[in-house]
Amino acid sequence: MGAKGKIALGVVVSVVVIGAVSANAGDDGDSGSGGNGKDSAASAERESGTKSDTKADTGTKKDAKAGKAGTKVAFQGDGDFEVGTDVKPGTYRTTGNAGGLCYWERAKDASGEMDSILANDNVSGTSYVTIPAGDKLFKSSGCKDWEAVDAKATGTPAALVKGDGGMHRVGVDIAPGTYKSTGNTDDLCYWERTKDASHAMESILANNNVSGTAVVTVAAGDAYFKTTGCKDWKKTG
Repeated sequence: MGAKGKIALGVVVSVVVIGAVSANAGDDGDSGSGGNGKDSAASAERESGTKSDTKADTGTKKDAKAGKAGTKVAFQGDGDFEVGTDVKPGTYRTTGNAGGLCYWERAKDASGEMDSILANDNVSGTSYVTIPAGDKLFKSSGCKDWEAVDAKATGTPAALVKGDGGMHRVGVDIAPGTYKSTGNTDDLCYWERTKDASHAMESILANNNVSGTAVVTVAAGDAYFKTTGCKDWKKTG
């Protein structure tokens, strides 16, 4: 089956929540109520101060955790990034995305027009993307944060792969071999073998949409194996 080109448009929805605060005033004609109001106000002020201090401590802890987690983050999962200024050329990875809500795009200019798109995708699970120095812009919407990929990274290649897990780096995330996925329906299972992470049409070595059982051999020389909407893959040989 021939290689497929995809043009996917991401939609970002912002929700603003407005909180309402209600204040009850006492009876001005009752001097006793006025005194109680002052005591209540003082008590509320002391309580508010305590809560503020607690929130400040919590915020400090969160900031500390964010600092530790942020050491691996190359750039955030939402935004437009100029190549060479905001993001360096290289290969990046985002993981833990769900429901295909993560959308990324490589663009040759900032016009926002369709013909400026060099490559794009909607992601479930993991995606790897190589951003060349010649790209102008990288767009990311609804994705988990991106981290730089070490070309010399090693791992424990898996022999069982989630069918909607996205991209897997051969030799690091997935072991070379023959894999089988069964029980797929309505051609919703899509797999792809690629020679790099550019997502250009010429990077696709083979691909297919499958109903029923799918069998594919991931070669040791492949760079990545991509799977979306499939049942899990099990290594059979």
